[in-house]
Amino acid sequence: MTATPATVIQIAESVVAEINAGDFSKKNLAAQRLYVPNFDLEDMKELRVTVVPREVEYLPLDRVSNKFHATIDVAVQKKFSKGDAKEIDPLVFFVEELADYFRLKRLNSFVAARCVKVENAVLYSVEHWTQFNQFTSLLTLTFELAK
Repeated sequence: MTATPATVIQIAESVVAEINAGDFSKKNLAAQRLYVPNFDLEDMKELRVTVVPREVEYLPLDRVSNKFHATIDVAVQKKFSKGDAKEIDPLVFFVEELADYFRLKRLNSFVAARCVKVENAVLYSVEHWTQFNQFTSLLTLTFELAK
């Protein structure tokens, strides 16, 4: 008998599927789910979209069920050559596209979960910019469902 994956994993996998199937400005995406994104700089020449399940919160809803919040991070990363507006602006736009897409969205393959919060607290990582010539943006999605 195959066990059902944890709810947060099902949500993260659904986010990966939505990104890969989406009609975004960046084409031929291959988003993937990882626990710890750890890439060599050589691997960063291509756009990387990584989905990481980060946090789960259980809030009482009634006597028998909980309000379940799953926090999912979506990292958008790419090594750049100059770091000028021509190179970086399309990446910032792509992150905004993802944010707009998921805002209040019910996941196609997990319709019980609805995105109730979208946050882009790290528009770009200054550390990655200066140390690695790499654009790294972090989008945080919070999905809610009763469980």
